[in-house]
Amino acid sequence: MINLYLFRHGIAAERSDKIHDAERPLIPKGQRRTRLVARRLQQIGLRFDVIMTSPFLRAQQTADILHEEGLGDLPIPLPPLAPTGEFARGMAWLQDWQQNHTTESNVVFVGHQPNLGHWAEQLLWGKVGDRLIVKKAGIIGIKLGNLSHSETNNELFLLTSPKWLP
Repeated sequence: MINLYLFRHGIAAERSDKIHDAERPLIPKGQRRTRLVARRLQQIGLRFDVIMTSPFLRAQQTADILHEEGLGDLPIPLPPLAPTGEFARGMAWLQDWQQNHTTESNVVFVGHQPNLGHWAEQLLWGKVGDRLIVKKAGIIGIKLGNLSHSETNNELFLLTSPKWLP
């Protein structure tokens, strides 16, 4: 069984013509808030078996903070977590993980909105409805059933804004 955490990157620099979207860094407030959330997760005893991240800088920096706060090993880039990433490729990675790990595991995907909200909707209800919004440094937690079956009972167990964690 996989406890999948969908973690949105922290507050990043505003979009501009001067910097490519993939290179927008976390701003100091985004770093602080993400670190507070990470520390709270560490306090409640959470540890990730793997930290997977979008290759975009702001997500990588968020994943690095999770690692620095002792929540898991070094982050690993997963291209489907980029804003243009494909849900099917992310699911293929999860199915492979599930087949190779027979014990319960905690996996975190660090990425972007609306993708994370869409992925959660797809996992929970089988379709995207543009209803779930993950705030910056917010988290959705989904307990995944057997992903190799078409009728999987996935369970939402966490949906929180960062202000509720620290």
